[in-house]
Amino acid sequence: MAKSKPFTVFAGRAVGSSRLAWRSEPRLGVPYLRDEENRTTGKRSKRVSVAIARSAPVYLDKRASLAKALDLILQAAKRDAQLVAFGETWLPGYPAWLDVCPGAALWENTSAKDIFAKLRNNSITVPGEEVNALSEAARDLKIAIVIGASERVDAGPGNGTLYNSLLTISEDGLLRNHHRKLVPTYTERLVWGNGDGRGLEAVPTSVGRVGGLICWEHWMPLARMALHNSGEHIHVAAWPTVHELHQLASRHYAFEGRCFVLAVGLMMSAEDLPRELRHGVTLQPGDGQWIERGGSAIVGPDSLYVLDPVFDREELLVSDLDLTQIDREMMTFDVSGYYSRPDLFRFEKNV
Repeated sequence: MAKSKPFTVFAGRAVGSSRLAWRSEPRLGVPYLRDEENRTTGKRSKRVSVAIARSAPVYLDKRASLAKALDLILQAAKRDAQLVAFGETWLPGYPAWLDVCPGAALWENTSAKDIFAKLRNNSITVPGEEVNALSEAARDLKIAIVIGASERVDAGPGNGTLYNSLLTISEDGLLRNHHRKLVPTYTERLVWGNGDGRGLEAVPTSVGRVGGLICWEHWMPLARMALHNSGEHIHVAAWPTVHELHQLASRHYAFEGRCFVLAVGLMMSAEDLPRELRHGVTLQPGDGQWIERGGSAIVGPDSLYVLDPVFDREELLVSDLDLTQIDREMMTFDVSGYYSRPDLFRFEKNV
């Protein structure tokens, strides 16, 4: 195995050190729910700014990927974003080789085992060094962070298993939520174990209550209901590529939950496919260089796009949201309120 690389120097200090030195000039934090009044109409708005990091990680290299994530977080903060979201298992990348490379899922595939070992060694621990660095960035830059990660448990119950996790860090640097994907989908079961329900909640941040689900969890009605009951303002829907079916699920979630949805897709180049497994790989016409094509979008609580899907290019997407739209849309439908019919149905979460 190659010798691990030293931590990348970022903004004047080494990633992984006890302190991260950001730019010398302080950044003024944006107040929670900027309350502005339209002098013409008299209406009040609660505006927040959010960002989606549409950039590929440094594939299967958690240290270099962390350095890139910190740079993207800084860029988002410089554009006054109060929250920045990354896609499914952004740290250190999604195991698309299981779906793309012929024979990758066959028994005793030595190359697949080698790649899995690399993924395992580059998965993060929670808590751990990478989480500490992200928390310090959130606190110093006054920005909330939602990021997908492949998680490794080193000791105690669950050690030996990887989890597909979604971490929410508030602008004060606290790890507010640690969600593990409940059921890995199809070939993912060769990589990740089943998660638990402790992360099925929305948590307070500077942009309101933020929750999230990972990929096909958006077709688990009771998982959705757990999040709806916690009163989300903003939901992060983490996907590999947000293709048409995933767009549909994201828009349905926004309408059902009366919340804004950040549908966050990954970018992954064909060059990132492990060389040991590339033999026989054929890309579909039009796929070009991307295995995971992004498709990130923002959806309002009326199911309409605030920001249309963006495919096939790396870009930091920043958009303003008016949270009073949630209040307006609650007039017609409130899934966990008067429309829930508690006299007929009972919801209970076992954790």
